[in-house]
Amino acid sequence: MRMTRRSFLASTALAGLAAMGPSAVFAQEFKAAIVMPGNITDQAWNQTGYEAMNDAKEKLGIETAYIEKVPQPDQLEALSDYARRGYKVVIGHGGEFVDAVERAAQRFPDTLFVVTNGFVSGKNVASISFDFKHFGYVIGFLSAKMSKNQKFGFITGQKIKVATDLLEGFTAGVHSVAPNAPVAVTYTNDWDDIAKGKEAALNQLNQGIDVIFPVLDNAQIGALQACQEKKAWGYGIWKDVYENWKDTVLQSAVMDFRIALVDFLKLAKEGKAEGKVYIFDIGTDAGRFGTYNPAIPQEIVQETEALIQKLKKGEVKI
Repeated sequence: MRMTRRSFLASTALAGLAAMGPSAVFAQEFKAAIVMPGNITDQAWNQTGYEAMNDAKEKLGIETAYIEKVPQPDQLEALSDYARRGYKVVIGHGGEFVDAVERAAQRFPDTLFVVTNGFVSGKNVASISFDFKHFGYVIGFLSAKMSKNQKFGFITGQKIKVATDLLEGFTAGVHSVAPNAPVAVTYTNDWDDIAKGKEAALNQLNQGIDVIFPVLDNAQIGALQACQEKKAWGYGIWKDVYENWKDTVLQSAVMDFRIALVDFLKLAKEGKAEGKVYIFDIGTDAGRFGTYNPAIPQEIVQETEALIQKLKKGEVKI
């Protein structure tokens, strides 16, 4: 069931639970919900969260609910609403939910609140995240190998930890190949506005930048449109977007919350989830890279794959 900020209550009930026996009763009692800041069709962050909950419903047999397009002033009420209605796990999908989650957790001590892309924990607070610096480093390395102008751009919505960690890794990866290369950074203050994403990318491209890493939600579309128009390179994030941008996307950093969230909800359903930070890294099922653009020379692909292995083994320090 699709939800908007004006209707906090909705859930997708499992069909035929009564005919499924005792396990179905348990599944019916365990309910999980997710609160998302943007649009579930953004082909990026929010869509990943939405798809993860659908996967959890199908694979784990639990009741799930979602709400999309919730601005920060309304986050606390959205999280609290689900807790009041008996949802065992309530997820704030994004690092910008940290404050709202911590406040909701104090109000509802019997509910486990979760922040994706977060780094906070407590008695009933958990975070699910990735080693973002590693992913940024690989993208930066590949960018420097493929850039003609040796000028690089990074665009994101806000200065939150996921963005700053990816930026730190990206910059280090660029400088591992081109030590003095400039990296321009733009904060749009909007994760979803396609026009703002495109404007930010065009401003960077007009400065001679020819590779951009857009860490955005729906606004990623605008940034990639700009790269496409200017015949520059860009990247996908959260999902492998190569099929939609074959002439533009070099690679995608697939930090797959579809897998990470289902893994966590399985633990929660079994009563094993803890109030701690769960970190996924490169080399796990959830943490991987997508399709290499055929324009990348094979020797650069091999160098990039070798770098990924070194990061997995802890041989590269960022």
